[in-house]
Amino acid sequence: MQDRREHVDVAIVGAGYAGLAAALELTRAGAEVLVLEASDRVGGRVWTRAEDGGVLIDHGGQWVGPAQTALLRWADRFGCARFPTYDEGTHLELWPGQAPLPHTSGTHPPAHDAAEYDALVARLDALAAQVDPERPEACPDLAAWDARTFDDWLRTATSSADARRRMRLVVQGLWACEPRDLSLFHVLFYAAAGGGLGPLLATLGGAQDSRFVDGADAPARAAAAALGDTVRLARPVTAVAWDGSGATLATTAGEVRARRVVVTGTPPAQARIRFSPLLPTARRRWLARSPMGDVAKVHLAYPRPFWRARGLSGQITTYDASPVAYTFDNSPADGSCGMIAAFVYGDDYRAWSVQPPEARRKAVLDVLAVLGTEAAEPTAYHERLWPEQPWAEGGYAAVPSPGTWHEHAAGRRDPVGPLHWAGTETAGLGNGYIDGAIRSGERAAAEVLAALRTG
Repeated sequence: MQDRREHVDVAIVGAGYAGLAAALELTRAGAEVLVLEASDRVGGRVWTRAEDGGVLIDHGGQWVGPAQTALLRWADRFGCARFPTYDEGTHLELWPGQAPLPHTSGTHPPAHDAAEYDALVARLDALAAQVDPERPEACPDLAAWDARTFDDWLRTATSSADARRRMRLVVQGLWACEPRDLSLFHVLFYAAAGGGLGPLLATLGGAQDSRFVDGADAPARAAAAALGDTVRLARPVTAVAWDGSGATLATTAGEVRARRVVVTGTPPAQARIRFSPLLPTARRRWLARSPMGDVAKVHLAYPRPFWRARGLSGQITTYDASPVAYTFDNSPADGSCGMIAAFVYGDDYRAWSVQPPEARRKAVLDVLAVLGTEAAEPTAYHERLWPEQPWAEGGYAAVPSPGTWHEHAAGRRDPVGPLHWAGTETAGLGNGYIDGAIRSGERAAAEVLAALRTG
């Protein structure tokens, strides 16, 4: 833009999967669209970079499972090849004062109250079946379940400290926070939106089933290429003045006037935008009370995936004092090098992230020592501290604080005048995932088209 005002039917804030999905649907329907992205790339919280001589590393979201049909549809549409997540061999659990406990995919070592943990998962899935992910506000137990932290429910549901410790890692792995930070209702809604905790936690056949050969942002890059000049990078929207006939968006390169606006991105990013007049209280409260999770994703590269030759999968789950919660074999599809991805969450992230870089690196390497002596000498080490990313401020998705669903659900995605809301946090099915982001963009586009037809 050349410091002038452009006029379009629809302006879309953000070129993550939600914004791109909305743009594809709207342009297909003949609407004139402009996508304004703050950063210099598309994909949002999905971010693939070529590192270490061209090896692609997914620093953000990366997996796709068979239930994520919206993302799979995109993969097929744009010819984005996939390959199974490496899940062969022995997984390891680390507990204080014990040798690593081996197990295989879909099982737990019989120690440390694994059966009690499985019973908790089954109990939660039974409760989640009472929540309609597309109409969560209609749940008759919303008020009671949303008033209760998940930590409180967990403490009354089981007396087993080890079962609670196992469930804490579930909370960290799915929401990048602690059990005290989210309500029982949000756990149940999210489980319902993902088809149950079992599928959400599973690798093969579950939410971690497959990866993209060309990186998880390959479908986003393909969508942006199809949209062409419709997508404008490095164009942060700083203010939106809206009225009955549309909205004027202020950007770093001029103004855009649109009949309708779709706003995507994380709640912290949306909260930075100055809306005039003020958004309704419910919307402002929903944004303010939906913080992002605290997570770091660390990649360590090796000349080869040496752990495979030892019959190890590269998957480690820690219940000791380590800051690392999980690791995965994130090697490329051709196995041309070895790559381990390690995740640090919640309280552990907050303590680990303020340490000097070498101390952080050592803490991760200490965990990987169970894979073999070669783990101590990676050829490269890459950290991505998501709370420090300016347009995300955390990951994976925002988590409404206890009470927010009950008190401010109208602010989640109800349109406000010419303004519509998208992003994975607004999704029903697939909430929190790339799949949910795509679904949310398509839902917002349908709202916009209906409004344009009647207005």
